[in-house]
Amino acid sequence: MTSLRGPILLSAAAAGTNIILKTAAYLLTGSIGLFSDALESGVNLLAAGTAFVALIYSARPADPTHAFGHEKIEFFAAGLEGLLVTLAGLGTGWYAVQRLFHPTPLGPLGIGVALAAAAAVVNLLVGRYLLRVGRQHGSLLIESDGHHLMTDVWTTAAVVTSLGLIQLTGQTVLDALCGLLVAVYIFGVGVHVVWRSFNGLMDHALPPAERERLRAAIAVTLPAGSTFHLLRTRQAGRRKFADFHLLVDGGLTVRAAHALAHDLEVKLNAAVPDLEISLHLEPIDDAASWEAAALARLGEPTDPPHE
Repeated sequence: MTSLRGPILLSAAAAGTNIILKTAAYLLTGSIGLFSDALESGVNLLAAGTAFVALIYSARPADPTHAFGHEKIEFFAAGLEGLLVTLAGLGTGWYAVQRLFHPTPLGPLGIGVALAAAAAVVNLLVGRYLLRVGRQHGSLLIESDGHHLMTDVWTTAAVVTSLGLIQLTGQTVLDALCGLLVAVYIFGVGVHVVWRSFNGLMDHALPPAERERLRAAIAVTLPAGSTFHLLRTRQAGRRKFADFHLLVDGGLTVRAAHALAHDLEVKLNAAVPDLEISLHLEPIDDAASWEAAALARLGEPTDPPHE
C-alpha cells in the first residue's frame, strides 16, 4: 500500500500546479471556462488529500474490530471524490448560466490559453500514469484520481478551443456555452465515480470477466471426482474475496479433505493475486449439499451432475 502513496502525492502536486496556472489564466482573461477549469483542479487537490488519508488508513492490518481489514475505506473516499466532482459540476453550471445572461468582455487570451495548455500537458502525463497504476494494483481510488485528471485534460481542451473560436469570431457567448458543456461533463464523471463506489460499499460481485477467470482457475485445479458451487465474490480496495462450497468424496478423512482444500487455495492464490478464499467442504454424494434455493439465487444449476 505504501507504493500507492507516491502516485497520490504526484496527483496532489499536479492539482496544485494546475490551480496556479489556471487561476492566473482566469485572472488574465476573465473566462468562465477557465474559471470552471480552475475550480475542478481545486476539487482534484482536495480529492488527492482525501485519497492520501484513506490509503494510510486502509493499510492498517486487520484487528479484532475489523477482522477483514480496513481497505473498504477506499470506496468511501472514492465516493467522496465523486461527490466533490459532482458539486463542482453544479457550481460551474450555475456560474456559466449567470455569465450567459450577463456576458462580460474577456481580457487578452494569448497568455491565458498558453497557461491552460501547459496545465493540460501536466494533467495528461500524471493522469495516464495514475490510470495505469490504479488498474495494475486494482485500486479504484487511484483509478478515480486518474480519471479526474484526464477529465481535466478534456475540459481544458474544450475551454482552449472555445477561446480560440472567440478570438476568431468575437462571440463571447461561446465562453458561457463552453462552461455549460464542461459542467455537464464534470457532473457526469462525478456521478459515475459515486455509482462505482456505491457498488463497492454494497459488496458488488467482481466483474463478469474476473468471475469467469476465477471459475476457470478453480475448475483446472479441482481433483477428479469433485466440483464446486455457490461461488460468491466481492472486493475491498485491492483485496478480492471469494467463498464457495467445495464438494468432495464423502468417504475422505478430515485430514485428506483439508489437504485437498489447502492445495486448492495455494493454487488459486498463485493464479489470482490479492485473493482471499473461504471454502466450505461438503460431501458430493449427499443431497443436502445441493441447496436448490441458494443455488437458484446465484443462477447456478440446482441439480447434482450426472455421471
